[in-house]
Amino acid sequence: MSNKLMDPIGKLMGLRYKSHPWHGVDIGPDAPETITCFVEMVPTDTVKYEIDKETGYLKIDRPQKFSNVIPALYGFIPQTFCADKVANYCMEKSGKKNIVGDFDPLDICILTEKTIAHGDILVKARPIGGFRMIDGNQADDKIVAVLANDAVYGNYKSMSDCSIIIIDRLKHYFLTYKVLPGSSRDAEITHTYDIEEAHEVIKHSMSDYQQKFDRLRTMLSNV
Repeated sequence: MSNKLMDPIGKLMGLRYKSHPWHGVDIGPDAPETITCFVEMVPTDTVKYEIDKETGYLKIDRPQKFSNVIPALYGFIPQTFCADKVANYCMEKSGKKNIVGDFDPLDICILTEKTIAHGDILVKARPIGGFRMIDGNQADDKIVAVLANDAVYGNYKSMSDCSIIIIDRLKHYFLTYKVLPGSSRDAEITHTYDIEEAHEVIKHSMSDYQQKFDRLRTMLSNV
């Protein structure tokens, strides 16, 4: 899928204007095997950052209430969107009904042995699996990937290569980081899936994005 924002006119605009991380960054020609990711958070962050969808700038979502620390790089996959196709695939695999997409780009956490000092960066990563997370009635998949050419994790091919400690830490974070003092949260991880399903989720999210933002692509093609 060609990225119109990276066509010649888009590239010239990029010399003067910052590309929007969600819409203006190409997922990569080898997706879903190798993808470009936008990192919002790193393990040393004590507040939760997320992209502002209107401006493309990173913003503070909220301070962390407890000592929850994301045990990997965390962000999203550009030019993805979680809507009907992602939700239908979630229902097919989980057996649950009345699931909808969360209408956000697809989340991803990236394993690396390196200390990355800050977010707001692009990285190349290889998906190896993921978690089928359902938040309320929303499909909220978390793709797990490894940093391309990482010295420790770079040769991982599937979730079975990860130690149970890594998997449990990631699951614990995703199930608890939104819980405020005195409150509860209707969220669950129904499955830990491997690389094949991760690729399918990514492809469905790419299709959802294309359907949602087809008008944007058409407008840009006529610039």
